[in-house]
Order: sequence, then C-alpha cells, then structure tokens
Amino acid sequence: MTHLRSAEEAASFGAQAAFDSDHAPDPALIDTCVHCGFCLPTCPTYVLWGEEMDSPRGRIYLMKAGLEGRTGMTPSFVKHFDACLGCMACVTACPSGVQYAPLIEATRGQIERRYPRSFGDRLFRSAIFALFPYPRRLRVALAPLALIRSVGRPFQGRRGEPERVTLQAPGARRRHGLAQRLRAMLSLAPDVTWRSLFAAVPERTPAVGARRLTVGLLTGCVQRLVFPRVNEATVNVMAAEGCDVVAPADQGCCGALALHAGRLDDARAFARRTVEIFERAGVERIAVNAAGCGSSMKEYGSLLADDPAWADRARAVAARVRDVSEIVSELDPPRAPRHPLALRVAYHDACHLAHAQGVRQPPRDLLRSIPGIELLPLADQDICCGSAGIYNLVEPETARELGDRKAGFIDAAQPDLIATANPGCMLQLAAAAARKGHAWPIRHPIEILDASIRGSH
Repeated sequence: MTHLRSAEEAASFGAQAAFDSDHAPDPALIDTCVHCGFCLPTCPTYVLWGEEMDSPRGRIYLMKAGLEGRTGMTPSFVKHFDACLGCMACVTACPSGVQYAPLIEATRGQIERRYPRSFGDRLFRSAIFALFPYPRRLRVALAPLALIRSVGRPFQGRRGEPERVTLQAPGARRRHGLAQRLRAMLSLAPDVTWRSLFAAVPERTPAVGARRLTVGLLTGCVQRLVFPRVNEATVNVMAAEGCDVVAPADQGCCGALALHAGRLDDARAFARRTVEIFERAGVERIAVNAAGCGSSMKEYGSLLADDPAWADRARAVAARVRDVSEIVSELDPPRAPRHPLALRVAYHDACHLAHAQGVRQPPRDLLRSIPGIELLPLADQDICCGSAGIYNLVEPETARELGDRKAGFIDAAQPDLIATANPGCMLQLAAAAARKGHAWPIRHPIEILDASIRGSH
C-alpha cells in the first residue's frame, strides 16, 4: 500500500484539506463503499501495479481523507487520481452500487481548479482542450497529415519502429515530460485524408419507406474528421430502418473530454449548447456513435442539476440519448435485409459504453444479426484498452502497456476484423496492433451492419 506523506506535503503546499466546498466529492456516495475489494481485479491500474491506492477502493479512501482534512492536495494525492482511467469497470463489479463516476469527476474538478500543475503539464493540457473539442481548429491541425498522405507517404508516426520499454516499479512512476507526450500523440496520429477532413453528412436524410422514428445524430469532434465513415454508416442504417435522420450543422462538442478530465465549467458550457441544438432539432431520439460522448450526454441532467434555467431542459434531452446500437435494437423487427459477411469479429467493449452506460448486449446483437459473422470471445474483456479520453496522451506509458495487453488478447483470438464503438479505442487499438506487427481492420459495429445492408465488404 502506498502512503501519502500528508503532513510534509500538505505543509509545503499550504493545504489544510484536499477539497474546498465547491462541488467536493459527496460524502454520502463515499460512504456507500464497504471496501469489499470486488473492484480490485477489474481496475486496470491495480491489475498492472497491485497498489491499493491505485484501485477504486483506495482512491475512495483518499477522497474521504481529503474531505476530513487528513491529507492536502499534494503531488502524491493527485498522482493516484491522474492514474485513474475513469473506465468505470469498478461500477460494473461493485455489489454495493457505488457511484464512482460523480466521485472521480468531482475530485478531478477540484484538482483542475486547485492543484498547481507544472508549466509543461498546464501547457500540454491547455493545448489539448484548445484543439480537440473544436472541429475547425482540429481540421487545421490534422491538415499536414492529410497532405503527407496525399503525396503518397502515409503517416505512421512511430508505429513502425520498435519501442524501447523501460520497466519501473510502481512507486518509481514519473511525471511525463512534454517530449514524451508529443511522441505518444504522434504514435496515435490517425490516417486522415482530405475527404475525411471535409466530409459531412446531410443535415436531413429521409427514411426509406414509412417513417418509424425521427433520430438526431451527434456527429462528434474527432469522429466527424477522423472517422466520417462511422457517421455515414449511422445515417445509412437509420434511414434504411425507417428513420428520418437530423444532423444539425451547427452542433459542436458535447463536453465529454472536458467532463472526464475535470474541466467542469467547460463541460457545462458545451452541454448547454448541445441541449439547445437538439431541442431545436425536434427529434425523438439522439443517436450517439461514440461511447464517451453518449455517456456524458446521458449525464446532462446531473451535470446541470444546479442550474435552474437548464436543469429540466438537460434532463429532457438526456432522456432521448441512445447509443446507436440501442436504437437498432429498438427498431425491431428490422426492416432492412442483412446480406452475409463471412468474418471472424473480435468485439472490444468500449468502457464508457459497457461500464458507464451499461450497454453490452445491443452491439453484440447487432453484429449477430448479420449472417456469417462469428463473434469471438476475448480474454479480460472488461479491462480498458488504455484510450480513456485524453489518458493515452497524458499518461502514455500506462496507456501503451494497457494497449499492448489488449492487443495480445486480440491476437490470441485471430480475428479478421476488430469492432469497437469509440473513436479513441479505434486509434488506441490501431497503434497497439501496429506495434505487434498487425494491421487488423478496425470498424465500428454500425459500419459492419451498413456493409451487410448494402451487400458490400
């Protein structure tokens, strides 16, 4: 077990308690944890390091200590929360119903407001949040990659190079320098094209045949630029199944990255804008094809609960949010015929779909509805691949280790194709596969269904 040097560190930081009264972790939620330990084997960092304070149970203990003034907002304290992937596997495993999501979000909110990070750390995180949630800015940043690809040199970053790995004892884990984080970002760089950067789905697509439902589509930030084919497939499938599809052109970021990183004011601002956009759209459901985005949008009621002008509106919009696989499941019996696809598919559960949203069966049912698909079991399915929002950028060593671990399990299954429902997972798995010398196709389940409906591969 790791112990905080509370007295020394708290004194040096001038801290009496880790938290102030502004949206601190809820003591009632903390007290639901009975410290049974069922969460331990499901926690990625505990699986890697075996450290109590890098488990959900240990982190909840630290939250309690912070509330009671037994530790300050010290480097040791912050390190354990920075190491958390926020994957919510502990929520699935917990027999006591501990709500870990609001606890870690509140803790990270306190850290982001009150902890004095180093200049390099602040600079890197600020750059991420000045870029990724803004598609126009991100398009400009990705343009050089498209240019390189257009002249016949696909950008590989460091994916094709063997990486030198230095093993460290858990207690020796160090803060990541700017150069190391930039290398990690390059290793995850997507294979974008000019078409992908400027692709757009129609603002309104009519249903094929009689209308069954009017569905709004969240086009996303990274999704629309890096994986536009996922949005195109979503529109195709929804329309083929009898849905009018509305994709508001003026939509922006849903706030997921900011929420999961503790930038709560930013998350609330993005949420208000998204609520307003989809209120005007007049849709019955909101289809989301990125697991982290869907998880955050379903939380809008809680996120804006303290805002009288927005609380009810946020809850109403959140109640319409569904993962696209949930909508496919709802549209039963299916209208569009499925053509056979002879494929061995390894389905990877995106954490914010399986654990945070509790959506496990609908993506599998979607895939099994396609004749010829063989769905392969994966070992340690519940352990995160290491993507986790911005985690693979700010904690690159741990993310790489988890990615390589996941790729090893996928390799053992010998699939023709990997399916997963989150853009971050797709990039993370592609980088891990490349390090193992594989080039598995990685597709969203909705893309595979679209190919089956269209009768193509």
